[in-house]
Amino acid sequence: MKIAVVTINQPSLNSACSLVPYLSGHEVDVYGKKDLTHNLENLHLYKKLDDILVPAWKAYDAIICILAMGAVVRKIAPLLEDKSTDPAVIVINLALDKIVPLLSGHLGGANKLADDIAAALPNCINFISTATDQTKTLAFEMLAQKNGWKIENLKALARVSNRLLNKQKVKVATYENVFETIPSKDNLELVGFESIDLDTVVIDPVVRSEALTLRPKVYLGIGCNRNTPLSEIEEAVEHFLENNGLEMSDIKNIASFDAKADEEGLLAFAKKYNFEIKFYEKDAINALENSFSKSASTKFFGLKGVAEPSAILASTYHTLLFPKEVYFKSVTVAGAI
Repeated sequence: MKIAVVTINQPSLNSACSLVPYLSGHEVDVYGKKDLTHNLENLHLYKKLDDILVPAWKAYDAIICILAMGAVVRKIAPLLEDKSTDPAVIVINLALDKIVPLLSGHLGGANKLADDIAAALPNCINFISTATDQTKTLAFEMLAQKNGWKIENLKALARVSNRLLNKQKVKVATYENVFETIPSKDNLELVGFESIDLDTVVIDPVVRSEALTLRPKVYLGIGCNRNTPLSEIEEAVEHFLENNGLEMSDIKNIASFDAKADEEGLLAFAKKYNFEIKFYEKDAINALENSFSKSASTKFFGLKGVAEPSAILASTYHTLLFPKEVYFKSVTVAGAI
């Protein structure tokens, strides 16, 4: 993380000098007043807190303040925008033995950073006020962050979290393979997408609703005729994405049959969009128990398919959501999560 450590006088600067070695895994800038002594390679000088907090709000992932919590609250209040974008704000005392993640505990990473600092410093106590952390209740925003899922309708999070804290049922509209990976299923119920309401969490790449929605990345399986050019593969994928309500940014990686490992157009497509591409052997494809769309690869290679099975093999949850589509009689595309 890129971290700003803010001090206000000689005692807080002394504490910052002691704290910095424990932040060695991060990019750290320390801010302080002039004419104070320190052992830092560089101290960023300022006159008033407002002069540094406003630019720091956008420039840093986390701001660690070694000053009175009340002063921090007053100074950051006008800067608050959204829990999904505000930086982590942490307050730590002069003795470096009490630390408080004040803002953006989950999405901004304040709780985790404070935990790491407290674990590294001798006898430091982390005062986390987030209810889900204190009660060890599932936090869907942390689940999404851990899995790289995009979050939509974040304003619905509080309702879902409060239901879980109150031991009330929360419905999860997703697929069985995804649901089974949720670490704590207390008071969760797997439901179909027809049952979505405001007490539901949706985990799907395309379903639209007003409920809290988590978007897993999609893996594409791509098959193509020999010497299919990049332009044709690219246009086929663009059609596929448009047909299924997806964007290129929703795609994690791509896959195909290992006989396509030297296919220049396919390799160029992966390189252009910075996708990792995996190629699967015949045995791995045919070992899948799924039923797949009819494929020309069955006749030519003895395969169950290319696009659909390779998408499943590459994906995280091995769930085919977007069946194969054929474009220009030369490119096949399928999608799985």
